Amino acid sequence: MSQTPQQDAAVRTPTALDAIADDHVARATALDPFLATSLGVPGHEGEVPDYSAAGFDAQAALARETLERIAQTPDEDEVDAVTRAAMTERLGLELELDSLGISRAQVNNIASPLQSQGIFDMMATETAEDWEAIAQRLASFPQLLEGWAQTLRAEADRGVISARRQLELGAEQARGYADETSGYFAHLAQRMPEDCPAREQVTAALAQARQAYRDIAAVLDELSPRAPEADAVGREAYALASRVYLGTAIDIEETYAWGIEHLRQIIAEQEEVASRINAHYGSGAGSDIAAARAALNSDPERTLHGSDALQAWMQQLSDQAVRELSGTHFDIPEPLHRLECRIAETGSGGIYYTGPSEDLTRPGRMWWDVPHGTTEFHTWSETTTVYHEGVPGHHLQVGIQTLQTKNLNRWRAMLCWVSGHGEGWALYSERLMDQLGYLSDDGDRLGMLDAQRMRAGRVVLDIGLHNGLPMPEGIPGSAGGEWTYEKAWAFMDENWGLEDKDTQRFELHRYLGWPGQAPSYKLGQREWESLRDAALASGQDLKDFHGRALELGSLPLSVLAGALA
Repeated sequence: MSQTPQQDAAVRTPTALDAIADDHVARATALDPFLATSLGVPGHEGEVPDYSAAGFDAQAALARETLERIAQTPDEDEVDAVTRAAMTERLGLELELDSLGISRAQVNNIASPLQSQGIFDMMATETAEDWEAIAQRLASFPQLLEGWAQTLRAEADRGVISARRQLELGAEQARGYADETSGYFAHLAQRMPEDCPAREQVTAALAQARQAYRDIAAVLDELSPRAPEADAVGREAYALASRVYLGTAIDIEETYAWGIEHLRQIIAEQEEVASRINAHYGSGAGSDIAAARAALNSDPERTLHGSDALQAWMQQLSDQAVRELSGTHFDIPEPLHRLECRIAETGSGGIYYTGPSEDLTRPGRMWWDVPHGTTEFHTWSETTTVYHEGVPGHHLQVGIQTLQTKNLNRWRAMLCWVSGHGEGWALYSERLMDQLGYLSDDGDRLGMLDAQRMRAGRVVLDIGLHNGLPMPEGIPGSAGGEWTYEKAWAFMDENWGLEDKDTQRFELHRYLGWPGQAPSYKLGQREWESLRDAALASGQDLKDFHGRALELGSLPLSVLAGALA
């Protein structure tokens, strides 16, 4: 399977398969108004999804019907061949997860219906009509979460339920969102203009949403005693989860061994850089990585004070990357030269990207969710993150994909997202920026290696813990023997380099509740580097390879290699 890059929309006539893909997007966004908002599809601003059994049934029925239509429709060109392979793989997995109740019963601290409140970060807030839509959606949260509560109870009755730790954390998180002074909805209320005509309506709806989260917390408390105590999901469930996030199957033992060796290589590389940093600062600490981090943190030229300074620094660095990479190492379309850097307000920590709307009226945005009370930031450790979330990372990748609607179809351009492809590309971009000379400063380079080390460590922790494999020997922080919660924490302590222990705790809970996702970054990067090396060995130009690959949009890794062949 292959398709020609830079296909001219005037040359390629949409096919019957494109029409099926486009129809699937229209129906999927109608069933899931949150999906519509995240994609920038108008017309569903005040609506919420149905998380009752009937709602999940409707989504499964759509996937099943689309697969049947695809099977009856022949390919008309090579674009169709890629679309067919990707949709068959993705929708097939969707049905597999639904049949097992996994998607319906999942509770975790980052990517489950519990975190639905985050949709308001993506909604417009400029006009009275915008706030009326927010009020309407807020007022529907009792219905939304009650439907999910019914689904959780029904799945629990048939033995499908998340681990007890995830339910307990979920209840705590829900009560945090509902807190009258520091919770998510309190911060949302602060964003409302004083003269907002819909103030009374929004205030009443905020109270309803708060109570809905208190109610769902009580439901999670109710179900918790019925949940399994073990955090590990086991080999069979893990193999399925890994396919979901990679779009391909892995050899668990081989991948675990590769992760261990790759982690060793990164640590050795860090020690070389740390030796130069410690010599520069005169610490006398040799190759000690922790000492190098401490010296960098003490450097006032590498420290920012306050979230306003952080936002300005992010924007400046992002803008510079766009200017300098455009036309040299990448073809960056003019509409993607705009990337907004923003501070998020949930206070849970983390940095993430949200893509532009289909019509590009809402730009791509890089969000830094600053934990409450955090006022000091170190540029050396986060320069690589700006490249990961911005350009040439997610913004370039997602932006180019969004622009491909006329060349591909709406499903390929908007709806298909495979973590191993997308997060793998972003992590590949971090290493690439080092190779292009943008991380030549040893401090910035150590920050990049910290990020690479963490992602390699995730491969080891995630696969080892969930599959019952023994801890590796000779790795810092590894005690050997069986993986446990406490041993995983010690392993992270040594290899993640996180100062904020609340963030580290959140990360550990994420891995436990979202199996298979965290390794997708490194395993996707490994695939991207392999494909890049093969392209260069065949005589392709690096810039052309990047352009051709990104114009394919996000694909399962099993489909990507064939599409690039």
